[in-house]
Amino acid sequence: MSKKLQYTVIGAGNGGKAMASHLALMGFPVTLYNRTDAKIAAIRQLNGIQLESSEGGPHGFGKLRKVTSDINEAVADADVIMVVVPSSAHRDIANHLASFLHNDQVIVLHPGRTCGAIEFWKVIREQGCQAKVTIAEAETFIYASRSDGPAEARIFRIKNAVPLAALPATRTHFVLDLLKEAYPEFIDGTNVLHTGLNNMGAIFHPALTLLNAGRIESTAGDFQFYIDGVTPSTARVLEVLDRERVTAAAAIGVRARTALEWLSLAYNVQGETLYEAIQNQTGYYGIKAPISLNHRYIFEDVPMSLVPIASLAQRYGVSVGGIESIIRLACFIHRTDYWRRGRTLDKLGIENLSVSEITHFVNEGFVEGESGTFTV
Repeated sequence: MSKKLQYTVIGAGNGGKAMASHLALMGFPVTLYNRTDAKIAAIRQLNGIQLESSEGGPHGFGKLRKVTSDINEAVADADVIMVVVPSSAHRDIANHLASFLHNDQVIVLHPGRTCGAIEFWKVIREQGCQAKVTIAEAETFIYASRSDGPAEARIFRIKNAVPLAALPATRTHFVLDLLKEAYPEFIDGTNVLHTGLNNMGAIFHPALTLLNAGRIESTAGDFQFYIDGVTPSTARVLEVLDRERVTAAAAIGVRARTALEWLSLAYNVQGETLYEAIQNQTGYYGIKAPISLNHRYIFEDVPMSLVPIASLAQRYGVSVGGIESIIRLACFIHRTDYWRRGRTLDKLGIENLSVSEITHFVNEGFVEGESGTFTV
């Protein structure tokens, strides 16, 4: 019998607790890491997490191998490191991990949002990490889940298929084979440009939150986000943003799914317009809006999704006035420069790469550009 992979889950939020407990129930040795020790005190005391699921999904007590706030202890024996934190924390996690990684480890971002794997690779190299690790990212999070208590988690649904890509793409099938015992749902996502530019949260989350700002603040989010918040007019704004995303993707050779195609693929719903399709998605009924504007739909999705999409568009000659307007509104409302905080191409170190060069880099792991040689 082959040795079970040792997993480390980084992050003890809604997603991290669900993943750690599910992996443990599947029989894998699991370490759970969280930087704030108080958040994992109850889990450490019980040495595990109670998992519940809807519709007969995985459930039971997931006994963990280790629960820690020491990053070195967390990853020392890990074969696979599952990063399950908001993408706005990826840079900090990469900085903390860089000194403790060793050869042959696999790091998976859940999800990467847009250019997450590229950012992670750049940060660990800037920190002097020379370990031969593989970085991959999922297009979206595999679970719909939440935390039910200090040591409890609930899975509502496990997605049927989630595209995943490694950096470089030549390592994708290695990662898929490694993960398939636990997660056969992961499929080939082509490369990290495809997973990043098929990021549907970039289109749905920030714009709907901002366009419903007054209602969110006056009701503390007491309305159905996608059903009441998506009106014919707000849906037309989403359609504009979606066209800009798809056009920006096409400029670098990526055939991105439209929002209508995604709704059909993910939920088997149709509509002549985006408004009709969203209203036809019964799974959206009952999902409440954020209770305030201090929400990840803005502080995560704007800098880590919309900013890199806009930065790619600007570099390769695509007009994205709608996306830029949403970024600007977010900056006004949060009094924050999300351009400065976001994943721009200069921060990622790829601002001088041509389309063919950036494609070669994500596919093969190296390229000789104007700024020198990039090697994963």
